[in-house]
Amino acid sequence: MNFKRLLSPVCLPACIMAACLVPVVPAFAQTAHAVTRATLPNGLQVVLIENKLAPVATVQMNFMVGGNETPAGFPGMAHAQEHMAFRGCTGMSADQTAAIYALLGGQDNADTQQNITQYFTTVPVGDLDVALEAQAACLRGVEDSEQQWAQEKGAIEQEVARDLSNPTYKFIDRLNADMFVGTPYAHDPLGTKASFDATTGTMLHEFYQKWYTPGNAILVVVGDIDAAATMDKIKKIFGGIPNHPLPARPAVDLKPVKSESFTLDSNLPYVLGYIAYRFPGTDSPDYAASQILADVLASQRGDLYAMVPAGKALAAEFGFAESYRKASVGYGVVALPTGADPAGAVKEMRQILENYAEKGVPEDLVAAAKRSEVAAAEFQRNSIPGLTDVWSSALAAEGRTSPDQDVEAIKKVTLADVNRVAKKYLLENNSITAVLKPVPTGKPVASKGFGGQEKVTTAPTKPVTLPTWAAAALAQLKVPADYITVSDTKLPNGIRLIVKTDHTSPTISVIGSVKHNGDLQTPKNQEGVSSLLGDLFSYGTQTLDRLAFQKALDDIAANESAGFSFSLQVLKDNFSRGVQLLADNELHPALPAPAFAVVKRQNIQFVAGNLKSPGYRTSRALDMALLPVGDPVLRETTPASLATVSLADVKKYHADTIRPDLTTIVVIGDVSPEAAKAVIEKWFGAWKAVGPKPNTTLAPVPVNKASAVDVPDPEAVQDTVTLAEQLNINRFDPDYYTLQVGDHVLGGGFYATRLYHDLRQVAGYVYFVNAGLQASKTRSSYAVNYGCDPGNVSKARALIERDLEQMRTQDVSAAELHQAKALLLRQIPLSESSEDAVAGGLLARAQIGLPLDEPIIAAKRYFEIDADQVKAAFAKHIRINDFVQVVRGPAPK
Repeated sequence: MNFKRLLSPVCLPACIMAACLVPVVPAFAQTAHAVTRATLPNGLQVVLIENKLAPVATVQMNFMVGGNETPAGFPGMAHAQEHMAFRGCTGMSADQTAAIYALLGGQDNADTQQNITQYFTTVPVGDLDVALEAQAACLRGVEDSEQQWAQEKGAIEQEVARDLSNPTYKFIDRLNADMFVGTPYAHDPLGTKASFDATTGTMLHEFYQKWYTPGNAILVVVGDIDAAATMDKIKKIFGGIPNHPLPARPAVDLKPVKSESFTLDSNLPYVLGYIAYRFPGTDSPDYAASQILADVLASQRGDLYAMVPAGKALAAEFGFAESYRKASVGYGVVALPTGADPAGAVKEMRQILENYAEKGVPEDLVAAAKRSEVAAAEFQRNSIPGLTDVWSSALAAEGRTSPDQDVEAIKKVTLADVNRVAKKYLLENNSITAVLKPVPTGKPVASKGFGGQEKVTTAPTKPVTLPTWAAAALAQLKVPADYITVSDTKLPNGIRLIVKTDHTSPTISVIGSVKHNGDLQTPKNQEGVSSLLGDLFSYGTQTLDRLAFQKALDDIAANESAGFSFSLQVLKDNFSRGVQLLADNELHPALPAPAFAVVKRQNIQFVAGNLKSPGYRTSRALDMALLPVGDPVLRETTPASLATVSLADVKKYHADTIRPDLTTIVVIGDVSPEAAKAVIEKWFGAWKAVGPKPNTTLAPVPVNKASAVDVPDPEAVQDTVTLAEQLNINRFDPDYYTLQVGDHVLGGGFYATRLYHDLRQVAGYVYFVNAGLQASKTRSSYAVNYGCDPGNVSKARALIERDLEQMRTQDVSAAELHQAKALLLRQIPLSESSEDAVAGGLLARAQIGLPLDEPIIAAKRYFEIDADQVKAAFAKHIRINDFVQVVRGPAPK
């Protein structure tokens, strides 16, 4: 039972990957790198931050316009304009835009928020000039033609349909409308189908002309840059773009909250009960205190979370749903089993929150929250894209001069401040209560699948001639000269230890993994024992109970998790203590009997609901179609199997499966290999493996046959479709790399690659479409996923099959092959843009048995692959007639 944020951020793919209505992320990150600022004569604000983490740079253009500034009746105007910036800018057509970003590595994106619109890309630092020119082209002008809008409108309307299928999105939308009635905050920047139907290209261009101007923009560039040289380039590229005055911004006149309750249908496998409060906005001097209050209320040592170990809720948390300049929304939420009456749990949650408001919060938890927030600011420096976003949010969304202001405000918060904010805002008459209630769904049904009513043939995409400022730089393909340097050793007890030293911040991160396969290692009739063990790790150790263990972590501002995958984030001064706590939790979990009884009951309740949920039924239908009868992956956890598991079974499973000779640990941060090894050996060195090493590798499986299944989802407006098949290769097959090149002809570069170009840009059948090859030591599968209206399911599949057949029978063009290789080669340095990405890549390669420098080996192979090899690999391995089709949502028409 693995609960993530119960109010998940609602990401809304729009441009290259997603146009997200961005979740609330505190704009921290203390300045430790060189910061260079300038305001150009035309009003463009520029902030450059040198960060030597990796040879990459992130460019983010922030326009101070969003949902707030949209015309009455057209709430998605800013969002639509964001989409249209990828449909052609001054001197850069839609095809050129797509090709440029694909050749840069495909890591570009955009989002529309309530008061800002952001365009961002991460590129190898040698390509920075091209990224800056592309941003400047859209500041000079956006085409906004009626023809381009007619094509894009279908995609954005399908985006609306997709999010109307998301219960948490529907909750946020309703919550904002009620919490902020009569203000711009009441309408979501996503927009509505009706308003998009009434929108024209002329209207979009008028909106652009009003708000897109240098004086209303902030350009943030972070990475391995020469600040002086980069500033000179920016002045040259952007300096001549004229500025113009801005219209008046709409006023935000907040009315008192009208307390109410409502219930929405849901397709989640559990009931969610919410209490949402209007909190201070980022302009308020109480905003920092409200952040600390939210952290205190969310603490695992707090009374709200205590509902979970008491068996009164499956999960409980507190957080921010929205954060605007004039107000924000804080929420408490409990998750309950499907079919449960939430009234009692919601009432208890309210009593807990009101008790804190009346009697005050614990001083120790306030101090712990402050330490945690300040430490988080240090960790935010360990990602170049992340640091760019932190600075952009602070400057553009919050109106700060630096994220340091947020950190300093947090440091000044007192216990009295937090208690005052709690007493002022945690009031019933300042709240809205909501319940998301699962509705019954039908069982999966066999489908006729692809009707084959469309037979279309066209030539592959024609080559795109790039602007002169991009052509020369992007014509080059280079294999990265080297890769990150690490220490790689094996400890006497079998642990593989990989250490990467990085002085970006005074922090250290540890991630580890114990090779494990529950489908193979779980004893007969004990399906679910692994989940029970995983949930019990949070109940402390044999020397520290749950609360004492969490306090020990709070005392050093560390984040820790244990299990088959484990992790630690800690400031360097507390590295040894952090590893001590991690090792104690991993090797000596408490596994207390009272907690086991609660966790077992919670898992049984959760599984009972999950088995009936559309999400589970979709994944189960796919596995059943792809795998042979009796395959270990088809083992199923049920309430009955969980009921048979005893605490002794869980303890034995821990002893049998958590072994040092199956463990890899990666340490990254401000520590030398020698110091890291000494600490890991000190706390993990006495750990010994007992008994023979278990098998954790699945056997190969035969290829599947075609089938089709429809999974009803009454809450879904749009269909989500998966086409998948087993391939007769594994991760170590030479054809893996050839198929990857071909797959990047099909996808990964938005409109510049075949699937997005054909299915979305030209036909308008889908909102998103992704293809990918997944491979392990012994198995692999190829899948295409897309989202569309029910009437487009078969039409989209026809185009997908056409594109795949062309890959099998025709040579890809030289331009497409060059672009696919550019995507793959440039993604190698881009994969080093954060410590988390570096550590995750090292761990994944170590666990599967690949060389740690495999990206360089792969790059050399990609560089040499030709069109004939791609065609031969697709002809050999991709079987057009054997795809399994699983559709979740309304029955395809």
